[in-house]
Amino acid sequence: MAYELPDFYLPYPPRLNSHLETARAHTRAWAARMGFFDDPDIWGPADLEAHDYGLMCAYGHPDCAAVELNLVTDWYVWVFFFDDHFLHAFKRTKDLKGAQAYLDRLDLFMAHDPPEPTNPVELGLKDLWARTVPAMTDAWRRRFVTVTRDLTQESMWELFHIESGLVSNPIEYIEARRKVGGAPWSACLVEHAVAAELPARLAHTRPIRVLTETFADAVHLRNDLFSYQREVVAEGELSNSVLVCENFFGCDTQRGVEITNDMITSRLHQFEHTTLTELPALFAEHAVAPHEQESVLRYVKGLQDWQAGGHAWHLASSRYTKARREHGPLNVSPAHVRSGLRNFSHRPYTETTVRLPQISMPFTVRDNPHLEQARANSVRWCREMGFGDGLPGLPSTALWTERQLTSFDFALAASGLAPDATAEALDRATDWLAWGTYADDYYPQVFGASHDLTGAKLSNRRLRELMPLDGLPLTPAVNAVERGLADLWARTAALLCEEDRRAFRRGVEVMLDSWEWELANLVQNRVPDPVDYLEMRRLTFGSNLTINLAQIHLPRRPPDALFRTRELLALANAAADYGALLNDLFSFQKEIQFEGDLHNAVLVMRTFFDCDVDEAVTIVNKLMTARIAQFEHVVGTDLPAMLDARGADDETRSSVARYVTGLQDWMASLLRWHAQTTRYPETELRRRSAVRWTQGPTGLGTAVRRIHSLLPMGAP
Repeated sequence: MAYELPDFYLPYPPRLNSHLETARAHTRAWAARMGFFDDPDIWGPADLEAHDYGLMCAYGHPDCAAVELNLVTDWYVWVFFFDDHFLHAFKRTKDLKGAQAYLDRLDLFMAHDPPEPTNPVELGLKDLWARTVPAMTDAWRRRFVTVTRDLTQESMWELFHIESGLVSNPIEYIEARRKVGGAPWSACLVEHAVAAELPARLAHTRPIRVLTETFADAVHLRNDLFSYQREVVAEGELSNSVLVCENFFGCDTQRGVEITNDMITSRLHQFEHTTLTELPALFAEHAVAPHEQESVLRYVKGLQDWQAGGHAWHLASSRYTKARREHGPLNVSPAHVRSGLRNFSHRPYTETTVRLPQISMPFTVRDNPHLEQARANSVRWCREMGFGDGLPGLPSTALWTERQLTSFDFALAASGLAPDATAEALDRATDWLAWGTYADDYYPQVFGASHDLTGAKLSNRRLRELMPLDGLPLTPAVNAVERGLADLWARTAALLCEEDRRAFRRGVEVMLDSWEWELANLVQNRVPDPVDYLEMRRLTFGSNLTINLAQIHLPRRPPDALFRTRELLALANAAADYGALLNDLFSFQKEIQFEGDLHNAVLVMRTFFDCDVDEAVTIVNKLMTARIAQFEHVVGTDLPAMLDARGADDETRSSVARYVTGLQDWMASLLRWHAQTTRYPETELRRRSAVRWTQGPTGLGTAVRRIHSLLPMGAP
């Protein structure tokens, strides 16, 4: 269990607020008034003094006035007291029912007319809410309610894991830790502390989301390194990244510490990359006014200050048992710089191969009886849309050949993901799969090779116009991608109510937007950060879109409220990750060697861990196996418990069961299709590559890029 703290990546120096002593005195008196010292088994005045949350906030918010620092410090005293109060009352007793009732009541104190408090946590929240929200807009208040509710309600996730004895897989852990760890909540308070509320129209954009999440991940993972001894060893908690790494990688504690620290560094590099490359584009695209830009940049600076200050406080506070440190002060090592440069050092078109591992699949494929008819109809539809025609500006160059239109066999995939669909519905699902795959090939070929990000954005704008919510599209389709989408939208939208039509369109839009992210990485030759990649991969793979295809024909979907529950979100994300990672294993050689791409989990893991392909494949396969095991656990344990707690009726349970079966069909069908399609085998890749050499400008351009990849870095 003994371990040594690593060198940390500390790009921002900590600074101390001059009102530190005022905040300490104020919050000591406030905590006493709220009753935080009433039970000495939880807290006493000496505990508050030793933990020194005034120092944490003075480090985290070095520039705010005394009144603001007092308020923010009180919030942190409350949240840490809540954590210890919950531990004392429910984690140790494992009282799940009492814990949920306790958490549900806290929601009542984030409202206009709260009830009378019954314990110190409720009293503190009531006081803080009244002092905080008047200064902010309704949009900020809604966001703050959400992150505060996440912070409290997700304590149940920790409690469930203690009760079950299960240690999370890494993907599940990062997602859940953001909520229960509270750093997104801290980010909201940063807006308040620096008087820089984010413009509402920008608050949910990708750059702002990534800045907030990278900040949160780095804060939480750093806390895990300092709190491992207290939480895992002393308290028996299972929610700690070091323990997650030990369990997942089969390594000792010190190696778990090193992997966690490498992830902190990677997330901070992503924070910096997003600030410098994505914010300027966001400002231009949304015509963000100078005063709004200033607010966003003050927010970024506030997150940097909190990151630096939080680290300094962890070193000073007695809340955490210190690990051994044999080599003096904690420094920034050259390895932190080198690890960031690795992301830009990939050489495209590198000769490579993958030995496919044994892939876990507990579900059986069921085929649709209309499969053969769908095969014939799909090939005919692809021809009519022009998937075998020349590319724009390159009439002699076809993206797909006649052979590929047939042998890719999208009907086989659709047959398994919608085994109970009508013939018409199966045709529609097959055509959506063909269109999505063709468009996914089209974007890097047409826009990636020329680094034409503007062209991709304009293309996406036109594609949106081809999906009207009412009436006919105002934009005429001019190429195969547009013709395919226009035809499919007309055939699909007519079947959906307005709410489902909006949701389905949103699924297409997020996939289109994610392709712009891929193109930007190609332009920069940047292998993505692992967390950013896995989360964006759900979008680039079109998981939401293809899962929806399997659900359209169902007689009744689960109620919308259920889709927002922890359990159904966990199911959908686990299935989406399994499908995307499965695709990455099969498509690695195609994408990396033959297409010069860099969006593949095997390459991402190879880059992050600085390992060979076989080891990276093993990691990806372990992630797939962990995700499908989590899926089965949720289906067998968490989902029934949630439905019982909600008193779900038979019709609701049946709709949830059909949804679960649809996800199982989706995953099983994907594996079968990847194993049988001609899209990925090396013999087919080499044959298609040889054909492209004869296709004029495109083949020549590919050859030139491959030759350039062999030159030394920086060669013209």
